[in-house]
Amino acid sequence: MSDPALELHGVRRTFAPGTSNEVRALQGVDLTMQRGEFAIVLGTNGSGKSSLLNAIAGSFPIDRGVIRLESQDLTALPEHRRARLIGRVFQDPFTGTASDLTIAENLALAARRGRHLSLRPALNAERLAQLRQQLASLDMGLEDRLDAPMGRLSGGQRQAITLLMATLVRPSLLLLDEHTAALDPKSAELVVQRTQELIKREGLTTLMVTHSLQQAVRMGDRVLIMHRGQIVQDISGIRKRRLRVDDLLDRFEENRSADLMDGAAAEMVLRNYV
Repeated sequence: MSDPALELHGVRRTFAPGTSNEVRALQGVDLTMQRGEFAIVLGTNGSGKSSLLNAIAGSFPIDRGVIRLESQDLTALPEHRRARLIGRVFQDPFTGTASDLTIAENLALAARRGRHLSLRPALNAERLAQLRQQLASLDMGLEDRLDAPMGRLSGGQRQAITLLMATLVRPSLLLLDEHTAALDPKSAELVVQRTQELIKREGLTTLMVTHSLQQAVRMGDRVLIMHRGQIVQDISGIRKRRLRVDDLLDRFEENRSADLMDGAAAEMVLRNYV
């Protein structure tokens, strides 16, 4: 078997340690992903989902552990250097693009990720023809609007373009951070379809955070459930293919019950020592 695409070993991050605001965001996360794997990340608010993506992207340094991508140690690399290897789409459709620039200019900048930025040579006739073809793959009619400012597009259109921008330079890893959560249902469904098509066509290694249990059942070939900063469930293979929304609800209920039991045990200890 070839080397894994992504490896996390013992990744930990605590915010405001030793204070009343202490948050143990990641508590010894271990994760291995093969090239082309598409994993969905689930969890309640505060479970560590976005912290996991931020740690991989380099949005903050980790306290302990190792992060490797395509056998390259990213642990000490700053975020801007990791961006050459990682494509990312955020929840807000207005994040990651320039509203005042045209669709073509935004795409041209994305196509030169990791290289010296210069719009003029990037937008020659040949490049514009390529961008038009790539936009046509979204099947949204945007290939005829290359000169339209990004700020005039709908949230769904903008998010679909942002997804394309994140993959114009093929990333070693694609991170999707609740990228349909801010969209209306129709736009969200359209972006979900384009996401599945793009990941399958390009064979991209992908981590996608979502609150949608329906998306988790329909999409990807692996589901990771996070709780208290750890991956507590890893569902793949035939178990993933047979997965239903009710199964996921049962797993969340198990986590909630465990929390209640832990809380009751802690309260009993306190009573005994007061």
